[in-house]
Amino acid sequence: MKHLTLKQTNTTIPAIAIGCMRIDNMEPQALAAHIQFCVEQGLNFFDHADIYGGGKCEENFARALALTSLRREDLFLQSKCGIVPGVMYDFSKEHILSSVDGILKRLNTEYLDALVLHRPDALMEPEEVAEAFDALESSGKVRHFGVSNHKPMQIELLKKCVRQPLEINQMQFSLPFSNMIANGLETNMVTDGAIDRDDSILEYIRLHDMTMQAWSPFQYGFFEGVFVGNREKFPKLNNELDALAEKYSVTPSGIATAWILRHPAGIQMIAGTTNRTHLQEIIDGANVTLTREEWYRLYLSAGHILP
Repeated sequence: MKHLTLKQTNTTIPAIAIGCMRIDNMEPQALAAHIQFCVEQGLNFFDHADIYGGGKCEENFARALALTSLRREDLFLQSKCGIVPGVMYDFSKEHILSSVDGILKRLNTEYLDALVLHRPDALMEPEEVAEAFDALESSGKVRHFGVSNHKPMQIELLKKCVRQPLEINQMQFSLPFSNMIANGLETNMVTDGAIDRDDSILEYIRLHDMTMQAWSPFQYGFFEGVFVGNREKFPKLNNELDALAEKYSVTPSGIATAWILRHPAGIQMIAGTTNRTHLQEIIDGANVTLTREEWYRLYLSAGHILP
């Protein structure tokens, strides 16, 4: 398995992280087998959130992990907090600390390898976040820190007070959902792709040695569906995926994976599948290095332009 580095702390992580949003109803034995298989393939990074399944995903993960031969130190466990579903976002010190205590209890662990703030809180006070992070670090409850769905100036505001490195920014990113690339390529154009929705977040991440984690890597829109195999909506893209899949002896999902990992930002892709066949396709794709021309052919076939 290809590996990446959290550059600010020189921490090695796999290029593919395992998303745990859909495991709340898995049978413990099946989930245990899934976890064991992932780790055996070098995929020991598991991404959680306190809202996934209302906390049931973390609880189910802990029950299943106990059925395996794995040790806690074999895993990199990440979770997210800050969303009060349907009510508000909350980055208060009290909420962050209580959320982490709940996460640790549900995961049956003494520490998180990484804590990520899930979505920007408009009422965020960076001084409170800093106090929470200091308490979590000094107590040994959290080892690495990051954010999700944050723009550069929101990160800068946090960095005004937070002394820990912000190593991660988790963003939605896929072949069709890649305006953060289109915005840079269509600069100064009167085109849809030129609209700046992200404040050059991809360049910011590279400048500040952060790692971007790509969520929903096979989706288009906001959970509108999967583009791989959707020939009605993405005929050109699927033709290109098929052609390159045949060339590299992988599947179209593998090529969609290779496209994300080819970017020099060193993006970590979050794979939320629990299907072993699909996961193996992703693993195989991680070993493919697309040429520059192939990368751009896929980009264009997804509906983007080169001015």
